[in-house]
Amino acid sequence: MDNKEKVLYDDGTHKCVMFSFDDESVEDAFLSVNQYLIVQNGIGVLVDPGSEAVFDELYEAVSQHVEIDKIKFIFFSHQDPDVSGSIAQWAISTQARFIMPSLWIRFMTHYGFMELSRVIALEDKGAKITFGEDFLQFVPAHFLHSPGNFSLYDSRSKIVFSGDIGAAIVETPEGYKKVSSFEEHVKHLLGFHKRYMGSNKLCRAWVARIQGLDVHMIAPQHGLVFEDDDVKYFLEWLKELQCGSDYLEELY
Repeated sequence: MDNKEKVLYDDGTHKCVMFSFDDESVEDAFLSVNQYLIVQNGIGVLVDPGSEAVFDELYEAVSQHVEIDKIKFIFFSHQDPDVSGSIAQWAISTQARFIMPSLWIRFMTHYGFMELSRVIALEDKGAKITFGEDFLQFVPAHFLHSPGNFSLYDSRSKIVFSGDIGAAIVETPEGYKKVSSFEEHVKHLLGFHKRYMGSNKLCRAWVARIQGLDVHMIAPQHGLVFEDDDVKYFLEWLKELQCGSDYLEELY
């Protein structure tokens, strides 16, 4: 298997795959990015597929796991180009519905996406949809870091696809991109979360929602995934984090 992908869950019927395709053309601005695919009984959901620069590679990789015309939904957690920049290409290449925060729909035309009738808008409280024998839950994550932002919980694999929550600016290993020591990993989390997350109050609201779910893994859009005890450690750390407006005097 290519070292740019890893199967996170596979029970023979339901599978979750992590891809790590980056825009490596601008080395000084390099940022490790993860994209995700959920497949159940041959039907796919693509999660945060990324920028236009990675579209061709990701399309080819995804097609090895699901027929492209069987991608039912494409989910965008928020508006950033490293999340949503390829939306026009996926609109041309698939018949999928596009699930995104209602706050950002009008901005998608700036990426060349004009088929707004294909959008499923997420209102602020989130939503839950049936997916095969199970469900996908869109969990509010507002101001963490985007003012309109959601995480995605897959009830079958018990994975939270958390977007920028849990993201780390870190040299990524060649193999499985997994946190091996939470104590060591904290230093890679702190700078990003201190500046990009809205406030401790918002972090606590998200953590409370996630702790109410049965979660075995947290898979962010940048950096490494959290498994097993590291899920608990990360949530406990985030719950106590001072960030964003907690540092208002420093910023102004």
